[in-house]
Amino acid sequence: MISYEPFYRTLKEKGMSTYKLINEYGVSRSLLDRLKHNKPISTVTLNDLCTILRCRVEDVVVFTEDTDEK
Repeated sequence: MISYEPFYRTLKEKGMSTYKLINEYGVSRSLLDRLKHNKPISTVTLNDLCTILRCRVEDVVVFTEDTDEK
């Protein structure tokens, strides 16, 4: 399962707010909603977030094995 939990930790560590992402970087509210609900995003979007936050992919997304599928 893909989780964007690291994204929110990275935002806090970088002193960045979702308000700033929306108003200064043009990030859409719908993207933030997708992240909040662990819905798929494109690699282009992932790259954009890493560029904005000056971080690594691992600072935005994490994969954990879903034990329900076994």
